[in-house]
Amino acid sequence: MKTSCSEFVDVRGLRYHVRRWGPSTGSKLFLLHGWMDVAASFQFLADALPDDWQLIAPDWRGFGQTDWPAAHGNAGCYWFPDYLADLEVLLDHYAPGESVDLVGHSMGANVVCLYAGIRPARVRRAVDLEGFGLPATLPEQAAGQFSRWLDEMREPPQLKRYASLADVVARLCKNNPRLSQARAEFLAPHWSRQTEAGDWEILGDPAHKIANPFLYRLDEIMAVWRNVTAPVLHVEARDSETLRFLARRESIESFRARFQAFPDFREVFLDDAGHMVHHDQPEALARLIDDFCRR
Repeated sequence: MKTSCSEFVDVRGLRYHVRRWGPSTGSKLFLLHGWMDVAASFQFLADALPDDWQLIAPDWRGFGQTDWPAAHGNAGCYWFPDYLADLEVLLDHYAPGESVDLVGHSMGANVVCLYAGIRPARVRRAVDLEGFGLPATLPEQAAGQFSRWLDEMREPPQLKRYASLADVVARLCKNNPRLSQARAEFLAPHWSRQTEAGDWEILGDPAHKIANPFLYRLDEIMAVWRNVTAPVLHVEARDSETLRFLARRESIESFRARFQAFPDFREVFLDDAGHMVHHDQPEALARLIDDFCRR
C-alpha cells in the first residue's frame, strides 16, 4: 500500500483532517468521500493510480478525524451547503487560483457536481462515482419533512457501537459482500475508534442521520448542473443497488434522465461492483480517472 500522510487545516473554524498521497509537486486530484465514510476509504484507489498524482482527500466535517461540531454542541445538525463552503476553503488552501480536478463518491459526488455548477471556472474535470441526487419532492411534503426534523432534533438518532474491532470488520463485510477480509481489516481502524468504555464507535457523528428540514428540489439542482462547463464522468455499478433504491418510485430510465442537464456528460458502467466502486474495482476505476483527468 502507498503511504499517506495526515495534516490538519483550519476550515471555517473547524480543524479539518486531510489525507494526502503522492508527491507534493504532482498534479492535484481531490478525492471527496461519501456519507458515513472517511478519506482513508480511497486507499485502494490511491494504490492503483499512477505514482505521479498528488491525491488530496479530506474527512468531511463530522466524519473521521475532522471536528464534529454537532457532537460538540456547536451545531444542532449538518447542512449540505456547508460542504460546498468547506470545499472552497480547502481548494483555496491547496490549489489557490487553480482550475481543479474533483472526484467524489456518493454524497461527495453530489458536492462535486453542485460545486462545478456554482463555480464553473474553478473545476476542470468532475468525476461522479455513484452520485445520483435524491428523488424529486413535492411542496406538499414540506410540513412532514419539517416535523420529522423537529422530532429528530428533540431525540437525536444514535449509532450502534461494536464490542471489538473484529466486529467492525464484520460490519464492513456485511455492508459490502464484495469487500475482501484484508481490505476490511485495513479500513476498520480508520472507519472507527475505540471509546473510553472499550467498545468501538463509527467515525461519523450520529447527527448526520437527522433529516434535512428542506426538501430536495430537483429542478433547482438541475439548473445548477446546466451551469457546469467541465466535462463530467459518471461511473456507476452495472446493477447499482443505490440507484434502484433511489428510483423506487419511478423507472430507472426516468430517474436517470436528470443527467441530461449536464452539458458535457459521459458515463461508464462497472461490472462486479456495488455502491463502493472504489473498493470493488479500484484498478478499473483508476484507469478511467487517470485517462479522463490526464487529458
